Amino acid sequence: MRKLIYGFGVSVDGYVNDREGSIDWGDPNDELHQFHNDRFCGLELVLNGRRLYELMADYWPHVPADAPPIEREFGELWTRTPKVVFSRTLDEVQWNSTLVRENAVEEVRRLKADGDGVMEVGGASLAATLMPHGLIDEYQLFVSPVVLGGGTPMFPTLDKRIGLRLVETRRFDTVVLLRYLAD
Repeated sequence: MRKLIYGFGVSVDGYVNDREGSIDWGDPNDELHQFHNDRFCGLELVLNGRRLYELMADYWPHVPADAPPIEREFGELWTRTPKVVFSRTLDEVQWNSTLVRENAVEEVRRLKADGDGVMEVGGASLAATLMPHGLIDEYQLFVSPVVLGGGTPMFPTLDKRIGLRLVETRRFDTVVLLRYLAD
């Protein structure tokens, strides 16, 4: 069965973006960017909600030739990695992506059962849909030293708690990684 990871940059107060939707406060340095590039290489499949897909598709397939090599590398990785985009409003997706319009929970169950690699869910809304169903196996929080005071929360309000077990902490110059496995 495939493993599903929910990894995201998050503020100390638990938001993945600010009130305007910006993530500019989480700009990674080279060390963290390389870590993400290396981590991305191990993903078999990326699951995105519409907003995150559109944000990523606006930049990564079009990284300028004069951009730092680390960014060009991620652009190539993002473009060629298979993606499943969950959206009821998009008409089409590109960049090695498949569009799913209905029943994200059932589709993710099917995708998990269909292989034995690693998938990552990107997008707080999509992750919030999957969490209550126990579909996320690992949580990777990249905690930035900023308090946003509002925005999109990394975690939704839940009817019942989800038990987690801390398996790794790692300090980067700009963030702290907290890695948890779901019980």
